[in-house]
Amino acid sequence: MRNTPPIAKKNPQKLEKHGDVRVDDYYWMNDREDQEVLDYLNAENAYYQEMTLHTKDFQDSLFQEMKSRIKEDDSSVPYKYNDYWYITKFEIGQEYPIYLRRKNNMESKDEMMFDCNQLAKDHEYFKLRGISISPDNTLASFATDTVSRRQYTIQVKNLETGKVYEDKIENTTGSSVWGNDGQTLFYAKKDPVTLRSDKIYRHTLGTSAEEDILVFHEKDSTFNTFVYKTKSRKYLVIGSVSTLTSEYQILDANNPEEDFKMFSPRERGVEYSIAHYNGNFFVLTNKDSATNFKLMKATDEKTDAKFWEEFIPHRDDVLLEDVDIFKDYYVLSERKNGLNKLKISRWDGTDSFYLPFESETYVAGTSVNLDFDTKELRYYYNEMGAPYAIIDFNMEQKTKKVLKELEVLGGKFDKANYRTERLWATAKDGVKVPISLVYHKDTKLDGSSPLLQYAYGSYGSTIDPYFSSIRLSLLDRGFIYAIAHIRGGEYLGRPWYEDGKLLKKKNTFTDFIDCSKFLIEKKYTSAEHLYASGGSAGGLLMGAVVNMAPELYKGIIAAVPFVDVVTTMLDDSIPLTTGEYDEWGNPNEKEYYHYMKSYSPYDNVAAREYPNMYVSTGLHDSQVQYWEPAKWVAKLREYKKDNNLLFLDTNMDAGHGGASGRFESLKETAKEYAFILDLEGKTP
Repeated sequence: MRNTPPIAKKNPQKLEKHGDVRVDDYYWMNDREDQEVLDYLNAENAYYQEMTLHTKDFQDSLFQEMKSRIKEDDSSVPYKYNDYWYITKFEIGQEYPIYLRRKNNMESKDEMMFDCNQLAKDHEYFKLRGISISPDNTLASFATDTVSRRQYTIQVKNLETGKVYEDKIENTTGSSVWGNDGQTLFYAKKDPVTLRSDKIYRHTLGTSAEEDILVFHEKDSTFNTFVYKTKSRKYLVIGSVSTLTSEYQILDANNPEEDFKMFSPRERGVEYSIAHYNGNFFVLTNKDSATNFKLMKATDEKTDAKFWEEFIPHRDDVLLEDVDIFKDYYVLSERKNGLNKLKISRWDGTDSFYLPFESETYVAGTSVNLDFDTKELRYYYNEMGAPYAIIDFNMEQKTKKVLKELEVLGGKFDKANYRTERLWATAKDGVKVPISLVYHKDTKLDGSSPLLQYAYGSYGSTIDPYFSSIRLSLLDRGFIYAIAHIRGGEYLGRPWYEDGKLLKKKNTFTDFIDCSKFLIEKKYTSAEHLYASGGSAGGLLMGAVVNMAPELYKGIIAAVPFVDVVTTMLDDSIPLTTGEYDEWGNPNEKEYYHYMKSYSPYDNVAAREYPNMYVSTGLHDSQVQYWEPAKWVAKLREYKKDNNLLFLDTNMDAGHGGASGRFESLKETAKEYAFILDLEGKTP
């Protein structure tokens, strides 16, 4: 029994940089092998469990409620690749997917590739990824992680005999790609300390990993490298990317033992990606100040940037996000005024049109389109208040066929019961910030309703207004759900991202706060009923806003939060740190150091009142190390001047993505929902 919070010991550590001294009393927590650290985490878990014991049955019922809406015996929409149809399915009572295929047509019998339920049975955590089929369809490379550190072991299975070969390649990203000989495999290996993917190897089937040939070493610590095959299947491609810069090398897939050649060498600040079709490369790039990107064209023989010719020009008001290439058509994925657009054009120029989307709170994008010679474009669509659908659109006949619509089970869901809106809050510098809202039609909009405001706001990652059947557990209990499309994402184009990073990072935080003030002012909620949620870099957002405007929120959910910004960014031995310099800045430079320190949640904890807070982490997290939230909570306990709840909940078996398994992660969501529903008095 533990109903008083654990008090972490203080062991002051002086950290000095640029003549500035910070004292970190909880630096000692930076050792997951230390029994004292484990004891502290377990004590925090025991405190959380004791203090929420009265909601345990409610958590369980929320989990069952969420799970009951999800079809257990479900299958993906089949897609065709190289004469086979591939399907992923789930069975009743099982946590993990089963991967199947059928030869030539869907009437053929199932061929079992992988049953992850069997593979996972002896593991607390299990993840399979990176299935890659050999050109002759007989072999599949695949990768597994049983620790949750995203360090995958690649193996090869004979799909005809079921035999798993002895080849075993450890500490990889999980992805691999075959040369066209069907005997050669390329993959990216990770640095064992920083977990940066820095080396590309060539493996010959039947040999040991020790014999693998290093074909590329990315020595710049701010870059990660990867390898893939073009949709045309003609080229193997090695990519090297940092936040701001990219570079590619290519090799004829028929000659996997030859050397890769440079496509176009890296230029600081120039990003590009490549797609291949019919003797040409199409290059999506921001070169020459094309902030929202443009599409260029190059021949197979002349790929250097000096030979690129403009195909789709840059537009100030349209972000060009991607291109999908088919035999007779190409499809542009665009974003205008925050909304997804899909533009279909014939190569011969005889037709060009946009797919019509009417709502302001929807998500649309291209899905799995691996076939060149087809008239069918597969895309997905959902609205914030209505489930997603997978649709095949015939680009020639302009007809569509809904292949699958997400089923919300239980018989209670009716999309007519939900309302969605897009609002525009005014930030303190006058910029308009969009907010997407969804709520039940019976929810009062008089300031008395609880509202959960979510955002991410980093890396140019856009949180679109997606549908969630899980979220219904809040909406049906009177909650409003809001996604704030704050700067740091790309909702309003690339400039929206540029205006929320590096020395403009605070715009991300103040945008979120100004959205909160707007929602209160417009009586969607009040400070007594407003909650905020964010994870990872969105957890940094949570840490910043509770230091800057704690009075606006009744409760905060911070999942795997990145809160000790300065210390982490100064430690280049921590996984992923150096690759983040273009996002946050390099604190080895004085200007960035002081700017980071001015908003870093851990460094700015002060003697003030804080909202109720639920903080979660994973002991094996490779993205945000567990000690960041652990130290933050310890410091908050020391400084906060209130009696509000403060919980640290550490999953001792999992990492950044939480628990593995299809439904296990719902238990974590149930904890979060129970926390805020309990604060609202909406528990049974």
